[in-house]
Amino acid sequence: MDTAAVLDVSRDAIVVLLKLSAPLMITALVIGLIVSLFQALTQIQEMTLAFVPKILVVFLSLLVFLPFMISTLITFTEGLAERIIGIG
Repeated sequence: MDTAAVLDVSRDAIVVLLKLSAPLMITALVIGLIVSLFQALTQIQEMTLAFVPKILVVFLSLLVFLPFMISTLITFTEGLAERIIGIG
């Protein structure tokens, strides 16, 4: 395996990592901003108010995005297996 192939696999792995993590991170960011805005407007500084909605929404978004995440990971794994077979 030459350097170009290693760089291709590494680049593909980083792209897959971003595809898998982006939906959950963006969801958590949006909910965090909404909760922070709510806390700033109402001057409620309860710590659990910042974490509980974010955790619930992230778990729900995980259930929603799980089929997309699994199909992305399967596609990457199959492509990686084909590259390994092509080497040998």
